[in-house]
Amino acid sequence: MYKLNRRIFLQQSMMAGVALSLPDQIKSFASSKVNRVRIGMIGVGFRSHEHMGNFLQRDDVDVIAIADPQQRSIDDALKVFKKYNRKAPAIYKNGDHDYDNLLKRDDIDAVVICSPWEWHIAQGIAALNAGKIVGMEVCGAVKLLDCWDIVNASEKAKLPVMMMENVCYRRDVMAVLNMVRQGMFGEILHAQGGYQHDLRGVLFNDGITAYNSGVEFGSNAYSEAQWRTNHYVNRNGELYPTHGLGPVAVMLDVNRGNRMTKLSSVSTKARGLHKYIVEHPKGGNDHPNAKVKFKEGDVVNTQIQCANGETILLSHDTSLQRPYNLGFRVQGTEGLWQDFSEGEINQGWIYMEKKMMKSDKWDNTEKWLTEYDHPLWKKYGQQAEGAGHGGMDFFVDHAFIESIKRGVEFPLDVYDLASWYAVTPLSEKSIMQGGQVQSIPDFTRGKWQTRKPIFSLGEDY
Repeated sequence: MYKLNRRIFLQQSMMAGVALSLPDQIKSFASSKVNRVRIGMIGVGFRSHEHMGNFLQRDDVDVIAIADPQQRSIDDALKVFKKYNRKAPAIYKNGDHDYDNLLKRDDIDAVVICSPWEWHIAQGIAALNAGKIVGMEVCGAVKLLDCWDIVNASEKAKLPVMMMENVCYRRDVMAVLNMVRQGMFGEILHAQGGYQHDLRGVLFNDGITAYNSGVEFGSNAYSEAQWRTNHYVNRNGELYPTHGLGPVAVMLDVNRGNRMTKLSSVSTKARGLHKYIVEHPKGGNDHPNAKVKFKEGDVVNTQIQCANGETILLSHDTSLQRPYNLGFRVQGTEGLWQDFSEGEINQGWIYMEKKMMKSDKWDNTEKWLTEYDHPLWKKYGQQAEGAGHGGMDFFVDHAFIESIKRGVEFPLDVYDLASWYAVTPLSEKSIMQGGQVQSIPDFTRGKWQTRKPIFSLGEDY
C-alpha cells in the first residue's frame, strides 16, 4: 500500500503559483502525486452509504475504518462493503468520541464526515489536528464561531477541507454554469436557490425501517429523526443552506473574485409539523409530540447581497406538503433560467431575448442544456449512472479523490464551507431581530479579491 508522506503535505505548496502569491494560503497538497487514498469515515448512517459505495468501487481508494456509536448504522455500513466485495473496515463504535481513536491511525490520509450536523465542526477540527485531510458533508453551522474555528484549524494545520456539496455537480446546474461562463446570460444580476423538499417522513419515523413514516423523533426514532428534528424544535432559520446556495455561489464566483457581504432573513409561522403529527394515523391530538412547539418557520426566506452588486434569494421549505424542487433561478442582462425539476435537463424554462427573437415566451430547457452540457458530464456521465442523487454523488466523490491524488486545490474548499455554513446562524439572528441585516464575515481575510475560480475547470474534476 502506498504510504502517503504527511511531511510532504505540510512542507510543499498546494499550487505553486497561488501559494507564492498568497503565502498564508493553506499549503496542503503535495506537488508530487499519490496513487492511492486511504479513507476513514465518521458517521455511517444512510448518507454515508453513497460516498462509501463510490469509494469502494474505485481501485485507487481503500476505506480503512469507520466510526459510529450506533450498532445499527455499523451493521448497515458493513453491508455496503460486502456488496462490493471489499475487506471489512476497522470499527470504532464505543461511544460518541471513539472517532478520536480512528483519527490516531497512521494509515488514514483523509476522513469523510457524515455525522449529525452538530458534530461536523468538532470532528473536522479533530481530524485536522490529527493530520488528516477532511471531506465534510453539508449542513449549516450551529454557531458563527464554528465557521472561524474550522478555517483557523485548516490554516494552522496547513491541511484542506472539502465542502462535499453534491448539487454543485447536478447535470442541469453544470450546464447552466457552462452557459454562464460562456457569457450566454450576460452579466449575472440575481440568483435563487433553496431547499424545498417535503421532509416530514424524514423528520419523523418509527425506527423500525429506514424512513418509515411515523410521528416519532429523538430517542424514540431512527436515523435523521433522532437528531435533525430537534433543530426544528429549537431553532428558526435557514437550517440547510448549501444545496441552494452552493451552485449559484459558484456561478457568481463567491470567494474567488466576489463575496457575500450581508443577509436578511424572515420566516413564516410554524404549522406544518404539528399538523402532520395530529393528522397522521400513528399520531393524533393526544399524542405526546402533538404538544411540541416547533420554532422553525415552515418557509424561511433569506436575501443575500454580494460585493459585486448581485443578489441571492434562498428559500428553506421542508415542513409542508410539496414536490421536491430546489427552485434555481439565474438571471442576467442577456438571459434567464428557472428550474422546477429534480435536475432533468428537459424540465425547467429558459429565456434568451436576442437569441429567441424577442418572442416573450419561455423555451423548454432540453435543447439548451443538451447543447451546453458540461464537459465533465459528457466525459463521466456514463460512469455516474446509478450513483446517488442522479449521478451528482459520483462527481463530488471523484473530485475529492482526484484532488488528493493530483495534489491540487479542492474545487469547494474551507472558505466555501465557512461562508455557506455561516448563513444558518446569521439567518437565525436576523429572524430573531425582525429581519435585521447581518454582516457576513470575510473568511478569506481579503484573499477573495485575488483568488481565481477553479470549480469544474480541471480536466477531470
